[in-house]
Amino acid sequence: MPANEHPFAQYIRALGKGKKGSRSLTREEACTAFSMVLNGQAEAVQTGAFLMLLRVKEESAEELAGFVDAVRKHIRTPADIHVDLDWSSYAGKRKHLPWFILSALLLAENGVRVFMHGTDGHTAGRIYTEQCFRELGLPTANHWQQVGDALDKNRLCFFHLQHWCPDLQALIDLRNTFGLRSPVHTLVRLVNPLAAPCSLQSIFHPAYADNHQQAAFLLNQENALVIKGDGGEFERRPEADCKLYLIHHHEKKREDWLRRFDNPQPAEETLMPETLRDIWRGTLQLDYAEEAVIGTTALALRAMQRSADQDSAYALAIQWWKTRNMSRL
Repeated sequence: MPANEHPFAQYIRALGKGKKGSRSLTREEACTAFSMVLNGQAEAVQTGAFLMLLRVKEESAEELAGFVDAVRKHIRTPADIHVDLDWSSYAGKRKHLPWFILSALLLAENGVRVFMHGTDGHTAGRIYTEQCFRELGLPTANHWQQVGDALDKNRLCFFHLQHWCPDLQALIDLRNTFGLRSPVHTLVRLVNPLAAPCSLQSIFHPAYADNHQQAAFLLNQENALVIKGDGGEFERRPEADCKLYLIHHHEKKREDWLRRFDNPQPAEETLMPETLRDIWRGTLQLDYAEEAVIGTTALALRAMQRSADQDSAYALAIQWWKTRNMSRL
């Protein structure tokens, strides 16, 4: 390291030294570099350069694992909160309502402890999960004790990123400064702060699926599922074939689930959270919505190994949907 050079400069140099000189970081380097970012040891201009160089290069699975290592060292989570399913929700929905919320509720109603975490407001024109939770009267939390209480009472809780890692939230809030998402939007989906045995993740672009799956594998995740969901959220798109990037018992595998509808569904004119309640109560019938709820539930069941294949996953999801407590919402 040259005399008087900032300690963080070496990581920017590794990423940005031209086509021939640049390289990806090792997992250990990524952990050290991102720890410096989280601890305020990198200058603001360095953080911006670092994140955008990664954005252009596209982060490797080893880098993602290293970043998650850094976050897990940085946060303080209680060891006594048990969850079955870690569900990340960071994208927001633009064309359709977040039908996956009803899938999470259906799973919780049938004994699955679902911890959902995410953020909001970083992209205009989208509806976010916490807003819908609040308007539907579903449990949200402001601190870990409330998370534990909500899971014990309802087996479901949404926890905003701001409350469990404000330093990550500050980096996500740079979205409008950069005009681009950064690797933070990717890595936060992999953190699994309560060490659930199964995690669900969605990606925007199919090319990222391998990286997410490999990063989860490197992080020793027991069970996981990565899909290209609707709008970046973990939600089955009934009109599209779905590629499943699974980890079961620490082993990687893939499955292909064929589309359920032949024709694309037009975007909804308005995104009103009350419609979620109407669908749950059965006072409104929308084939697309119910298929999205059932399909997303089936994916979660497959991820958790509660079903052996697509057919059995759908059969159980349909049974649960037909016997749901319609007065729950």
